[in-house]
Amino acid sequence: MTEPVLDVHLTPEDAAHALRADVRAGLTANPKWVSPKWFYDATGSALFEDITRLPEYYPTRAEREVLADRAGEIAAATGAHSLVELGSGSSEKTRLLLSALREQGTLRQFVPQDVSVSALTEAAHAIMADYPGLRVHGVVGDFTQHLALLPGESPRLVAFLGGTIGNLIPEEREKFLRTVRDVLEPGEWLLLGTDLVKDEETLVRAYDDAQGVTAEFNRNVLKVLNREVGGDFDVNAFEHVALWNAECEWIEMRLRAKRAMTVTLAGLGLTVEFKEGEELRTEVSAKFREDGVRRELEDGGFSLHGWWTDAEKRFAVSLARAV
Repeated sequence: MTEPVLDVHLTPEDAAHALRADVRAGLTANPKWVSPKWFYDATGSALFEDITRLPEYYPTRAEREVLADRAGEIAAATGAHSLVELGSGSSEKTRLLLSALREQGTLRQFVPQDVSVSALTEAAHAIMADYPGLRVHGVVGDFTQHLALLPGESPRLVAFLGGTIGNLIPEEREKFLRTVRDVLEPGEWLLLGTDLVKDEETLVRAYDDAQGVTAEFNRNVLKVLNREVGGDFDVNAFEHVALWNAECEWIEMRLRAKRAMTVTLAGLGLTVEFKEGEELRTEVSAKFREDGVRRELEDGGFSLHGWWTDAEKRFAVSLARAV
């Protein structure tokens, strides 16, 4: 087996610089925040895989159900030569698309993009072993910064799955979709996974499971800050909070200080005060409605071609064409 091609646009030094800039901006803001992109060190990634198997966490199963049902239809509609996956991770669900495109007879190349060199290399080797002859061209980069550098033989199908677009606030989503559209030629494709608005109890339980795995995942970001920027967060002094913001139609994950404390981040020369009960926002996860997704896609330069949900209408996968 030949080695995958790997383009590195995000070095460890770049990531460290971005982390320091984000942490300084977020912890000096009011209210305080930290970007969810920093959840995913090795421990955080493993915890998230655990979350996807929890009974309360329906999005992964629901999206997989849609892809299992519709991958052949997606492959036939797009005739894609290249499948580009943003934030690829382990590329598990993507195999449904790869297999369908290979069966269609059009697949020539897979372009996984991720911030982690090790995760990307591991996933690329696994794909090459399972799909002999498939060219794999990995891209180490941030999907908010390096989209214009994505390779791929036209026509391309760009997959952005897992509901990850919900981690972007509306202004960021608008910029993201326009950037993707600028990368694509007219007639190329975007496949988008979006979690749907539903009852508050189901949503909150998905982000606050009975076993406490999501709480551990949330608090792990403080361990990342302790390790990477010399923080002295008492991780156990923060409790996990998940709540539904009905006005914005998104879930917010927060960490609430159980007591007043002073936190030092030696690597930034920064000292941060937390009041008892003060909350640090770590993630928003927007939920969507079909008309809203259609509108955002059209504003971004796409035409909605297909809209599919799981049987319980919890999660949607949409196929849009660059116009």
